[in-house]
Amino acid sequence: MTSTLQPAFTAEAEKRPGRWLALCVLVLAVLLVAVDATVLGLATPYISEDLRPSGTQLLWIGDVYSFVIAGLLVSMGSLGDRIGRKRLLLVGATVFGLISVLNAYATTPEMMILARALLGVAGATLMPATLALIRNLFHDPRERSLAVGIWGATASAGTAVGPVVGGFLLEHFWWGSVFLINLPVMVVLVLVGSKLLPESRNPDHGPWDLSSVVLSLVGVIGVVYAVKEAAAHGLSPESAAAGLLGAAALYWFVRRQLTLPAPLLDVRLFRNRGFSGAVLADLLTVLGMSGLVFFLSQYLQLVQGRGPFEAGLAEVPAAVGAVGAGLVAGTVARRFSVRAVVSGGLAAVGLALGSLTLLSQSTGYPLLGAALLVVGLGAGFSFTVTADVILSSVPKEEAGAASAVSETAYELGAALGIALLGSIVTSVYAGFAGPAGTPAAAHESLGGAVESAAELPADTAAALMDSARTAFVDGLAIAAGAGALVLLATAVAAWFLLRGQKLEA
Repeated sequence: MTSTLQPAFTAEAEKRPGRWLALCVLVLAVLLVAVDATVLGLATPYISEDLRPSGTQLLWIGDVYSFVIAGLLVSMGSLGDRIGRKRLLLVGATVFGLISVLNAYATTPEMMILARALLGVAGATLMPATLALIRNLFHDPRERSLAVGIWGATASAGTAVGPVVGGFLLEHFWWGSVFLINLPVMVVLVLVGSKLLPESRNPDHGPWDLSSVVLSLVGVIGVVYAVKEAAAHGLSPESAAAGLLGAAALYWFVRRQLTLPAPLLDVRLFRNRGFSGAVLADLLTVLGMSGLVFFLSQYLQLVQGRGPFEAGLAEVPAAVGAVGAGLVAGTVARRFSVRAVVSGGLAAVGLALGSLTLLSQSTGYPLLGAALLVVGLGAGFSFTVTADVILSSVPKEEAGAASAVSETAYELGAALGIALLGSIVTSVYAGFAGPAGTPAAAHESLGGAVESAAELPADTAAALMDSARTAFVDGLAIAAGAGALVLLATAVAAWFLLRGQKLEA
């Protein structure tokens, strides 16, 4: 299918002037989202001390952003296809910056939860729009592979920059400063992007179906909420009802898309084995890695005693590996094969996670740093090639919706991974045998144990922290092992699902 917005497919059409400068603007948006996704974890102890949220409110502060962004990604990707991806990106970036200020100056837990939810709405506009614009900027397949690699490498770099910058700010300023770092990035993105980015949209888009938007939002949030609640607290009538409501909404969403002349998401895309295999690989990969990513910062700070800034630096090897792999992934996939690169990358991540089952309180950094480097390399190869496969599987006109499916897989994988693997860590940790007089709060989280120990006699506090840290590391090692099994199984599945899949020559 040829877009009516593009000239005939010639060398001139392939090589749009200024496309690499435009890519620099797009990666700023990726950086914006990636940094924000990582700084909250570091700032949570400070937010908890200042705003004093209840346990439930603290969970919502951490979860509501991912709930909203996962529920709206497909809708926003489709909206960009209709009204213009550049327009949606610039409006979303502006709102993202403004809502970041509201996050920084929140004075109550309720205000913080609302601010995080609104930030999720804005964040849902950014990632699908950036990947869709890459699809429309780069028509040459090899250039597009490199552009996707740079896009993915920037996201990985952002996950490393976030903890380092966030750790520095938390050691020198108040917690709200970690949200204000979004502002200068947003200003540059909007001012430069308005000049450099070309507009693109689907010329035969049809109306934006609000019923489908609501069904998508209710379906994704209902399912994710049910899984997280069931994993954390066991199956309850409330979580079961949320899960059933979400599943019913997703069923009717799919039925509705099959009957609409211009659907919000063309679900027939999933008949393409390469597209479905790439999306499934992304979801399961993030699921398997999420337990490690979520709890690693706590391990580095609360078990090994590193400061926020040092803990952020310790996670850099993963980003270095992902950046390097992302830049060459397209070339390697053409030299060998898509399934070899994706399966090999996932197997490498699985083996690296398996090595972390040997973690202890005193594990030296060489083992941890080497494992993180391999995780970054494997994930960089896999994510870059699957993103290229997903973009190549659809017409340019549907790039926004297809990109949103890819991003939704990431968000769902992260939410499910934290819920399922996090429940392993939590359940193992909660059963530790503390000394006489150990408060109940110490069994809820390692952070709770640190706070409880501060109010106990020195000998009792030392015994409490030793038991708590041992239990936490045991839980983390078991979760790493479970994640390794998920990754190795996904590597095998990808080998069969991506059979015969090739990147465009």
